[in-house]
Amino acid sequence: MTDDLTLHPRLIVVSGQAGSGKTTLAHRLASAVGCPAICRDEIKEGMVHAYGAGFVAATSDPLTQRTYPLFFDCLRLLLAGGVTVVAEAAFQHRLWAQGLEPLRELADLRIVRCIAADDVMLQRRRSRLAELRTRAAHADADVLTISRDWDPIHLDAPTLDVDTTDGYRPGLADIAAFAAR
Repeated sequence: MTDDLTLHPRLIVVSGQAGSGKTTLAHRLASAVGCPAICRDEIKEGMVHAYGAGFVAATSDPLTQRTYPLFFDCLRLLLAGGVTVVAEAAFQHRLWAQGLEPLRELADLRIVRCIAADDVMLQRRRSRLAELRTRAAHADADVLTISRDWDPIHLDAPTLDVDTTDGYRPGLADIAAFAAR
């Protein structure tokens, strides 16, 4: 039997600073589009679970270092199989550009950059640190201030900025339409 299917997957990148609402949006967007969401933090949380007791999160700890290539390997596998995917992480431009460059031949790229008011991002960071047990996998105490030198992803690809301060502006239906076109 010959497989003559031609698939044209999309790679929908959702990025932004910690607390900008990107993980929540990534899951909602993936549901609206009908595809999986691959979230860097969730991969690391699974590694910490496999590591067991005694793991201490720190900026650039060994599991964080292992997560980066695994995240992009997961994306490559899905895209090569013809699967549209939402990819979510708090990478700044340099890391996104490095990881995405080899994937651009496999999919049409769309970028969604989450932004929110500084006080809202800080409150979200504090809340999840206090309430979510899985956040122990991350060095969240290191991000309790707003970074003024944040370099958002800025590749030559269709890009949409979404304000998540109070809901989504533009709305989820518009974001999904952007991702699909």
